[in-house]
Formats: sequence, C-alpha cells, structure tokens
Amino acid sequence: MNAPLTAQTCLPADRERATLVGRMWQSNASGPVLVVAVGDALHDLSTIAPTASALMELPDAARTVRAATGLPKLAALSDVLANSAADRQDNGKPYLLAPCDLQAIKASGVTFVSSMLERVIEEHTRGDPAKAESVRQSLVAAIGEDLRSVRPGSPEAKRVKEALVKAGAWSQYLEVGIGPDAEIFTKAQPMSAVGLGADIGIHPKSEWNNPEPEIVLVVNSRGETVGATLGNDVNLRDFEGRSALLLGKAKDNNASCAIGPFIRLFDDGFGIDDVRRCELAMKVQGPEGFTLDGSSSMSMISRDPLDLVAHAIGPNHQYPDGLVLFLGTMFAPTKDRFGPGQGFTHAVGDVVTISTPQLGALVNRVDHSDKIRPWTFGAGALMANLARRGLI
Repeated sequence: MNAPLTAQTCLPADRERATLVGRMWQSNASGPVLVVAVGDALHDLSTIAPTASALMELPDAARTVRAATGLPKLAALSDVLANSAADRQDNGKPYLLAPCDLQAIKASGVTFVSSMLERVIEEHTRGDPAKAESVRQSLVAAIGEDLRSVRPGSPEAKRVKEALVKAGAWSQYLEVGIGPDAEIFTKAQPMSAVGLGADIGIHPKSEWNNPEPEIVLVVNSRGETVGATLGNDVNLRDFEGRSALLLGKAKDNNASCAIGPFIRLFDDGFGIDDVRRCELAMKVQGPEGFTLDGSSSMSMISRDPLDLVAHAIGPNHQYPDGLVLFLGTMFAPTKDRFGPGQGFTHAVGDVVTISTPQLGALVNRVDHSDKIRPWTFGAGALMANLARRGLI
C-alpha cells in the first residue's frame, strides 16, 4: 500500500456516530469473527449473531448492535486496519475481511449513461482497445452523450429505442440501460469477496480492464435494505467485449470482487437518502507513477437504488441468506496509459482507492488472479468453524 490504512483514511468522516459492522480474521478462532467498531476498538458480536447474514435478519440490526452491552473487545481498530494491508495479512495477527459472508453477491449493470456508452463501445470493438476511440466518436455521433433524461422503461425510452434500431445503433447494453428490465447478475460467490487492503485480481490473459467504484447495498431475505458499503466490481473489458456470454469470466475470478471496509447499518443518522446523495471518488496509483482520478455521483444513476433492489429480490427470486447488491458505476476510464487511443488498463501493483465521506475508503492492490492466494474458506468451512466454536 502507498500509505498506512488508518481510521482517519478508511472510516467514515462521522465514524463516531456510525454503526459499523464487519468481519475480522482471527487466528485463535481459525476463522472470521463478526465485529462492531466502537472508538478504537473492535468488539465481538458473536453473542448477537454468528454471521453477517444472520445479523441483517434481525428486526432492527442497528438498534440491536448499538444497545448491546458487555461485548468482548477483541483488538484495537488501528492495529487491525494497519494489519489489513495485503503484505501483512500472513503474520498471524487479525485483519479485516469483506464484511458480508453467506449473502449472495449480486450486481447491477449499465445503470449510468456514461458507463452505458462504454459498454456499447466494448461490444462494437469486440474487446479491442485500439479501436475504442474511433468507435466512441462514431457512437456519440449516432446516439449522443446525454440519455440522462430518459427514464428506463418509459414511453420515451421506447421511442428512443425505435429510433436507434432504425439507425442501426441499438445494443444489448442500451436494452438494459433504458429498457424496462435492469441487468442483475451474479458478481461472485458467497464468501469469495476480499476486503480492505487485500489484493484484487485481474485475469492474466486480460489486456483491457478497469476498476469499478460502486456503492453496495446490504439487503436481508425480506428484501429490506439495511445498510451500505463500498465495492470494487473489477471488470475485464476485453473479455466482455468479445462476447456478452463471457460476462462470468469477465467478472468472477479469484479476488476480483472487493467489498468493505465495513457495512454501515441504516439508523437515524444514515439511510437510503444518504446513499442517493453519495459522491464516490476513485484514485489509481500505478507502480510507475501513473495516476488516474475519477468519480461517480449517485445522483446520476438512471434507476433508483431501491428499484434495483426490487429487480433483484421479490416474488420471482428469493435469497434466504440475503444479498449484497452492487449498484453500478458511471466511472469508465478513458485516459490513455500504454498507448494513444487505447485508454486505461490496469498494471500489476496498481493501488485502487474508492472513497466517500459517508462510508470511508476501500483500498486494494492489483495482481493477477492466479498469483493471489487462492480462495479456500467457503460456506462449508464457515459452518464447521462456527460449530467448533459453539456458535451454531
């Protein structure tokens, strides 16, 4: 990491009044422990709920956590944050994990106009970054840059579609961007996401890829949105550009999903309206000195966050362990890095920071998926671990 992970840099600006829950790897438990951050301490929530999924099922998780007394202190928050850097996670000391566990990890696609245009470019270039700029210019000439006023699924959206089909400029990405049905896909398997400080993975064969800074909503099995956190929906633009049927390979690789640092539970001081107003900042710092700055404003989203939740869970699709839902991003980097007109792609060693004052910062370092420590601790291992500890 370029700088130490600290409470000042990684936690919400108003952290003293935020209800922050997460998961910490603890060697003497040989597994993850559910924790709450209070001041400079992480306290054990195991007596309240054995898993993050179970905690979200409580009638009012935030109130229950805040009212709990006598919770054992496990570690100093400052120590755990510092130890969460990727190169320090093997020293036997506690470090943060992704704050979700058994929940399904779902994602919404093409929810911002700017990223929608980039997805269309990927499709038209068949994943070739060298063609991106020329295709971008021709598409902007055909469909324009501003579809923000078009409400997805509206009569106006239908008229726009008819005009674009007639012009030969329609795309499957425009279909989910302004059509009646949102794109909801499986980003990663439960338990596979990495947390603050961990290495994030890009496929070794990918030559055109990027981070995707996003808000992640936490939803229980009843479809209630109970909190939010930050996420990096690491994306392979070349794989998906070659074929939409490669979406699974473009999105789901070892360590290609980062979530954290903590879930901020909804309470009197933070709720869905705050999410709607969030401004996400993102910085990429390359090992060769390259820097990239970007942002993603939730005010620019084309579908309301709770509408996306309704597309993901309801009468047609249930999640008995709840879900976390990436809301999509307007960030689609085009700054040239390795050649004129080729735009941005990652280099091994990049440090990616996604931040917003209400949720803190998620910091990760980039490596190839086959070089990062393999994912081995899944749902079965968690159940066995909880049973040994007498928690289930």
